[in-house]
Amino acid sequence: MHLIQLLLPLYDNAGQPFPPALYDGVRRELVGRFGGLTTYSRAPAKGLWKEDGDPVRKDDIVVYEVMADTVDRAWWAGYRKELETQFQQDELVVRAQVMELL
Repeated sequence: MHLIQLLLPLYDNAGQPFPPALYDGVRRELVGRFGGLTTYSRAPAKGLWKEDGDPVRKDDIVVYEVMADTVDRAWWAGYRKELETQFQQDELVVRAQVMELL
C-alpha cells in the first residue's frame, strides 16, 4: 500500500486565493480515481524554501492524500503537470511512501 500526498498552495504568486472550484475539481478527480481522499485543510501548513541566495519564500498549503495499492508513476507525472498549470506553479510536490495498514 502507498500513501500519496499532494501539497497544494492556497494563494497565487500575487497573494490572491485560488477559487474553491479548483480544489473541488482535484477532490472529484482523486475520489473518482482512488475511491477516497483525506484533506488537511482546516489549519493550513506552511511551506518554506530558499533558492540560490534569494530570500526565504513561503506558501500556505493544504495537503490532500490518497491510498493506493500501486503507484502509476506516468499518471501521477501527467496529473502533477496539469495541477502545476492550474495552480500557476513552477513545481508542485506530489510524494509517495510505502505504508502498512495496522
